[in-house]
Amino acid sequence: MHFSAEHLDELEAEAIYVIREAVAQFEKPALLFSGGKDSITLLHLSRKAFYPAPLPFPLLHIDTGHNFPETIDFRNALVEELKLKLIIGSVQESIDTKSVNEETGYNASRNVLQSVTLIDAIREQRFDALLGGGRRDEEKSRAKERFFSRRDAAGSWNPHGQQPELWMLLNGRHQAGEHFRVFPLSNWTELDVWLYIQREKIELPNLYFAHKRAVFQRDNVWYAQSPFMKMKPEEVAIEKFVRFRTVGDMTCTGAVESSAESLDDVIIETVGYRTSERGTRADDKRSATAMEDRKREGYF
Repeated sequence: MHFSAEHLDELEAEAIYVIREAVAQFEKPALLFSGGKDSITLLHLSRKAFYPAPLPFPLLHIDTGHNFPETIDFRNALVEELKLKLIIGSVQESIDTKSVNEETGYNASRNVLQSVTLIDAIREQRFDALLGGGRRDEEKSRAKERFFSRRDAAGSWNPHGQQPELWMLLNGRHQAGEHFRVFPLSNWTELDVWLYIQREKIELPNLYFAHKRAVFQRDNVWYAQSPFMKMKPEEVAIEKFVRFRTVGDMTCTGAVESSAESLDDVIIETVGYRTSERGTRADDKRSATAMEDRKREGYF
C-alpha cells in the first residue's frame, strides 16, 4: 500500500522541534518509556534530534511487575544496544512500602497504581519534564493536551489551566515543584506511527504482530492468559492468532484477532479500524471519564 511521505516529513519535523524545545527549556527532562510502539518511535525521533550526540536525557519506565515478558526483554535489549540510561520505577516497591494498596478480585489491575509510583520517581529524580508518546487521537481526554502540558506540585492535571501555544510558541515556565508532560507525537495518528515505523525500519516487540497465544474472552475482549489475571469459572483459555494494538499491563491490555504478520499487513488492518487502539484497554472502561480521572491524579 502506497502513501505520500510528505506528511510524515512534516510530523517528524514538528516532533523534533518539540523535543529540542523541551531540552532547551527544562533542566532535567526524561523520556517516559513503556516499550510500546509510540515510546519506541519517540525514542527514535529523540536520537535523530540530537545525532551524533548521545541522548541528553534518561528513559523512565514505570514497571507494574505485570508487563508482557516480551516488552521487558525488548526494553532491556534496546537499552543495552544503544547504551541508554534507564531508570525504573517499581509499582511492586510502592506496594511493599504501603504507598499503594494492591487491588484484588477478577478485575484487579496495577495500572491505576502507576500514578503514585510515577509521581514518586519524579520527585526522587527531580525531573521537571517528561516526554511521552501520547497522541490526541487515542482518547478524548488526550485531545485536550498541549505539546507542553503543565502538572501542579501534586502531579495533577488541570485541562483548563494549560498555557496557550499560539504559532507553536511553547511555554515551559512553571513554579517550583511543578513539572510538564511533553507530547511531541500529539498530532500523529495510529496510522501515521505505523507508516513512520515502516519508513524508518524501526524494530518493535513481536506482540504487535500476529502470533499464536492462549487467550480468554471477557467483556468481548481477548486477554492473554497469565499468572497475573484471575479467571472466572466460566472463562476458558483457547489458542488464537492475535496481536496487540497497544502494549501495557497484561491485566488490562486486550488483543485483537489478526493474521497480520508484517508491517504491510498491520498498516492495511489499521486503515480499516474505526475505533482507537485503546478500545481494547480495560482500564479505560472503568467509567466514562476513566482516563481523564487518572490524568488528573498524575497518570501519563
